[in-house]
Amino acid sequence: MNINRHALKLALALSTLGISGCMSARQYVHSPAWLAPRKSATEVDHSSPRRTQAEFAEESSSRDRTESPFKLVAYSDSASQSEAAQRSAVSTADNASSSTPQNERNLVTDNYPTATSNSTIELGMSAMTLGDFESIALSNNPTLRELAFATQKAAGFRNQVGLSPNPVAGYQAVQLADKSTDQHTAFIEQEIVRGGKLELNRRVLNEALRAQLLELETQRMRVTTDIRAKFYDALAAQRRIEIIHEFQSVTDQGLELAELRKKALEGTQIDVLQAKVQKNEVDLAYRQAQVAFAAAWRELSALAGATYLAPGRLIGELPSEVATLDWSSVAASTINSSPERQVAQARVAQARANIERQIAQPISNLTVQMAAGVDNGTNSGLVNLQIGAPLPVFNQNQGNIAAARAEYCRSVAEVERIENSIKARVAAISQAYDSSLAAVTSYNDEILPSAEESLRLAELAYKAGETSFIQVLVARRTYFDSNLQFNQARGQLARAQALVDGFALSGGLDAVNDQSGDDSLRGLTFSQQ
Repeated sequence: MNINRHALKLALALSTLGISGCMSARQYVHSPAWLAPRKSATEVDHSSPRRTQAEFAEESSSRDRTESPFKLVAYSDSASQSEAAQRSAVSTADNASSSTPQNERNLVTDNYPTATSNSTIELGMSAMTLGDFESIALSNNPTLRELAFATQKAAGFRNQVGLSPNPVAGYQAVQLADKSTDQHTAFIEQEIVRGGKLELNRRVLNEALRAQLLELETQRMRVTTDIRAKFYDALAAQRRIEIIHEFQSVTDQGLELAELRKKALEGTQIDVLQAKVQKNEVDLAYRQAQVAFAAAWRELSALAGATYLAPGRLIGELPSEVATLDWSSVAASTINSSPERQVAQARVAQARANIERQIAQPISNLTVQMAAGVDNGTNSGLVNLQIGAPLPVFNQNQGNIAAARAEYCRSVAEVERIENSIKARVAAISQAYDSSLAAVTSYNDEILPSAEESLRLAELAYKAGETSFIQVLVARRTYFDSNLQFNQARGQLARAQALVDGFALSGGLDAVNDQSGDDSLRGLTFSQQ
């Protein structure tokens, strides 16, 4: 029993020495895969066929993740040999005494976790790409269905306002009290539309239909842009969870190390408290990251009109390198190609056509009636012809003409407003894009390599006894925070790129603009008053 107790004490002493050397003989390295150039935010594979909900549920989310930026490697110096000898001695002591805590053995023999460990979150069975969400959204988003029906309404009104009036057929009897002089006739009456009003009606509503089709295309772009932006938000949130989770094992082992060093009288209670504070902060950040991802997933599912989707793994890449943009050219091309502006221009054409239609309104329609029958007084047949037309003396449609001209001016101003709105939105996007691009470039080229080197030097200094354990904790946290900030900048850059590609349109669940019109022009055509 005394021999075993003595062996245990010797093992703990060697373990303390081994831990000190082990901590200084390893460094955090920034994996090349972590900083490798990624695909552009807009490079998405849309060629895969749309999958059903059942297929989503059957697909496993246990795909390989991005390599961890917190992997440890060994220094190739002379200290490694002594560490190996110490670890061998500790391993022998562990085998001799089963009472040695398992976590103490892990601290000496195990590396920090890498991205290939099974410790990451399992959010669900489905694994979905950006193309999957876009396909679902274009089929299920309710605003697209609303505008599709609004377009059908516009097509119906366009057909209705161009229909000719129905003829009127009737019977007329005169002098029925005197059977010897009564007259009986059958007549048919038809209103003849003059001034091309029916064709003008169709032109007005045809522009309304074209505007509604463009509204539908605009809404598709809004939905797609929102899906892309929110997908990258969720993807960044997912990657944040992975980064934090990978660092959690580092803080856990750091706390255990601090406690062991204190027991060996090589550390202090301050080291333990600082390690515990760092661990608690990282644990809190992990819980908050999970909440953020769950919220982003719910918003993404709502935009797609598929709230039945349970949170799962997202498959995609955040950009690391994108081109700088000439924002004057971007604004000009966005204005020229924007379906939103095309809608406004279609409304201008509609207003112009309505002016022509209202000017034609005072041209009177003709009402023609033809009657044929028999006159019992003369015992012979009779034929009557009647033609009538209203006289535009008091009502020359001057009020509607003035209103149509005012609407034309308003629609022209609306085009200008939309152009200025696009410029303002592009300017806001340019700020987010350029700021994110600068951050990504700086973190990629300068900050992360410096943070990595700082951590390496802190480990070396600690190994040589030239610095405190607190400095190692600070270096770890700096490298950890730098990776989080790099991930956030990449997410913001991807969102800004999605908005640029989407003509600065957003609002996939905003109220739709239903201006499908009505058939009032047809009533105006035949009222003549």
